[in-house]
Amino acid sequence: MKVILLADVKSKGKKGDLINVSDGYARNFLFPKNLATIADSAAISEMNSQKAATEHHKQEEIDAAKAVAKILDGKTVTLKAKGGSSGRLFGSITSKEIADEINRVFSVNVDKKKLSVADIKNFGDYTAEVKLYKGIVAKLSIKVEE
Repeated sequence: MKVILLADVKSKGKKGDLINVSDGYARNFLFPKNLATIADSAAISEMNSQKAATEHHKQEEIDAAKAVAKILDGKTVTLKAKGGSSGRLFGSITSKEIADEINRVFSVNVDKKKLSVADIKNFGDYTAEVKLYKGIVAKLSIKVEE
């Protein structure tokens, strides 16, 4: 019997897979636990439309990430901070401050968790990476001034 899995089933497949199982396994295990549904033409067409919609949304996210990467790549963000005479800052520049400055200057919403930068405790120039999507990274430079 052909069934479409509604949830991951160990050693059978992942959610959304179309698999062939014995009639007894389907009737006695999969159907009572709502792990699968019969693979009739309506269910197959619904599964295909859901996969197409998921693929479409994924492609939209990739396009948006590429657009943001194009905006940010190679740009410089300047931050002002207070420091001592030795060139050290009072405290440090955090990824939240950098993300807020990127949002303010470029009008691009960047999450602080996706920002990768070394500890900034001195004045000077630094480089940062913004991981926008899997495989899409924008590099920008950070300048810390007094």
